[in-house]
Amino acid sequence: MSFFAIFCALLLEQVRPLARDNAIHGWLRAWVRWSSDNFDAGKSLHGWTSWALAVLLPTCVALGVYWMLAHWIGWPAAVLWNVVVLYGTLGFRQFSHHFTEIRNALEAGDELQAREHLAAWQRVDASELPRREIVRHVIEYSVLAAHRHVFGVLVWFAVLAALGLGPAGAVFYRMAEFVSRYWRYRANPQNQSASAALQQVAGAAWTVVDWLPARATALGFAIVGSFEDAIDSWRHHAQQFPNDNDGVILAATSGAVNVRLGGEALKAKPVSSALQPFEAGLQPPQDSASTPGREPELAHLRSVVGLVWRTVVLLLGLLALLTLARLLG
Repeated sequence: MSFFAIFCALLLEQVRPLARDNAIHGWLRAWVRWSSDNFDAGKSLHGWTSWALAVLLPTCVALGVYWMLAHWIGWPAAVLWNVVVLYGTLGFRQFSHHFTEIRNALEAGDELQAREHLAAWQRVDASELPRREIVRHVIEYSVLAAHRHVFGVLVWFAVLAALGLGPAGAVFYRMAEFVSRYWRYRANPQNQSASAALQQVAGAAWTVVDWLPARATALGFAIVGSFEDAIDSWRHHAQQFPNDNDGVILAATSGAVNVRLGGEALKAKPVSSALQPFEAGLQPPQDSASTPGREPELAHLRSVVGLVWRTVVLLLGLLALLTLARLLG
């Protein structure tokens, strides 16, 4: 059931992606905001209470609906519910249009427009970036977005679905990622603040939740890319990045496609840009040492696209084999 649910959800998301201002994400933002407004009192215990409400309650709701459908109607209804949940949590098209716009601008030789698209995507200052640095940052943001919107969701979904927990893993992963980002955003002076304790709780929980998916993504990149180089870069250069989980992914990507990643991070735009409405994105990575590899160039963007899609096919193939083995067994 996991394989068919994932395949249908990916196909549906490619044909008709969710709009940026869709009702599902609006309800989730309102729920997360309500949780912190009512339970964030600045203490660690209150932070864990807010986090549990914001993350675990939607997870339990998704699981409860799955069990009820499976018990009262049957497995076809349960599979359909899995597809619906995955459709709402997977997100290739939530970031791929940014990647496409920047790549098209670079292919047309319009570096100014590429900088503008990158700045609008991540709300950073990209006004003085040379061409190779535009490519590097696009690669870094894109592989992290693919991990958080696709591979991490699939890993948690597949693991918990194998235990009979339906789509709980997909909801759990996406909510854990969302609250860590959303409460960090609300800590900005221009927004209603989230306490330091709440941010620490959400960040610590997210680090634990993302540990296994990050390494699964890195291993997938290694298998479909240059395996020895990816593993070597993972072993020796992942620790150069400030975030351990992101570092594993970026180091493996660097080795898999032989590109230099890491270096000076992009900085946030002036205060006025922070007043824009929150939307899904990534926190600009912090400065780090560079990995070995070729200087980033336009061809690497095509390599990264192939790397991501080959990894998707690899995951689907593994799930298909497991599904077939279960049916035959």
